[in-house]
Amino acid sequence: MKPLPLRTTLLAAGLVAALAACHKQEAPQQPPPPQVGFITASPQDVPLIQDQVGRVSAFRTADVRARVPGILLKRLYTEGTDVKEGQSLFKIDPAPLQAELDQQLANLASAKATAVNSKAQADRARGLIGKNYVSRADLDTAEATERTSNAAVKQSEAAVQSARINLGFTDVRSPISGRAGKQQVTEGALVGQSDTTLLTQVDELDKVYINFSMSVGDLDTLRGAAAKGAATLSATDESKVRIQLPDGSDFGETGQLDFSSATVNPQTGTTDLRALLPNTNQRLLPGQYVTVKATLGNLHNVYLVPQVAVLRDTNSAYVMVVGTGKVKDPQTGEEKTVESAAVRRVIQTDRLSGSDWVVTGGLQPGDKIITEGLPKAKENSPVNAHPAQAQAAAGAAPAKAGTSAAPAGKQ
Repeated sequence: MKPLPLRTTLLAAGLVAALAACHKQEAPQQPPPPQVGFITASPQDVPLIQDQVGRVSAFRTADVRARVPGILLKRLYTEGTDVKEGQSLFKIDPAPLQAELDQQLANLASAKATAVNSKAQADRARGLIGKNYVSRADLDTAEATERTSNAAVKQSEAAVQSARINLGFTDVRSPISGRAGKQQVTEGALVGQSDTTLLTQVDELDKVYINFSMSVGDLDTLRGAAAKGAATLSATDESKVRIQLPDGSDFGETGQLDFSSATVNPQTGTTDLRALLPNTNQRLLPGQYVTVKATLGNLHNVYLVPQVAVLRDTNSAYVMVVGTGKVKDPQTGEEKTVESAAVRRVIQTDRLSGSDWVVTGGLQPGDKIITEGLPKAKENSPVNAHPAQAQAAAGAAPAKAGTSAAPAGKQ
């Protein structure tokens, strides 16, 4: 076979080299690390706020009753308006009681006249006893009659005083200042005949009580946190209370807890609490239901983490933080250390505070918690981290009292 020319050999060799170069695949270029935003964990104090259903009651409630029998003549106030202490509300027919007073005054006058005569007879007997014109027995009788007459005068004076008091009760007055309610008895009715008839009710509404209850479990949780030093419970007279109205708006006034029951209701397992709240505009009315946001103390050295940053699996809650991670080199398969990687951190959550979780364990001051771009951050994968735009709103400042949501279950 005739050998190929040199030129043909060179062309064949070049073609083989070109084909080999085409078949040689370059290593795929790795995508850049995903962009993520983080907030810096900072320990702080967070109020312990409990949301409970409360019921409004008047600061003081007075029943206005008929204290003497008689016919109700008229109502002297407008129903549902404010009245002053001592203001006349009803008028009962005074004629029978005026006649009773006149009779007692006449009895008093008679008793006084008898007492004057008895004193004169006793004085005369005392003057004649020295001359033996009267016997000792006559003197004793005269002096006994004098003492009886004086006692009758005092008895008549007491009867007059009682008749005057009863006559005064025909003018029915308000015992306190407040909002007068609906008239319970119409004019012309006989009142106070066998008992003290209820005429109306006056409620003092410038201040109101909010009555609510708390489970023993919640109280034990707070006491346990205080015992561990993680929380402090405020004194009863310093615990703050805010009210949320049925439409979700804040009432605007801050009250204080002024009563805590020392017993537990065996049927409900709760203990009763009461708060005193200013009600200057009288917007709250007795019997109304409201949401009570009671600040019962403070949790110390905890972290506020936005809800979007808290992830969960079947075992625990966790966050992704920017830290040192171990990743495999796709070329060599060897592990290498990456300074900026997404690292899983298991945490312990306690409750919700507004839009944040209160985290009591698992974090350290200065941890960079990923809050933005979290779906792109894979565990132990490099990330390009930068401070989140919402860092200031995500927990850099303590939560304000009254903005916390209902307590959430512990993890």
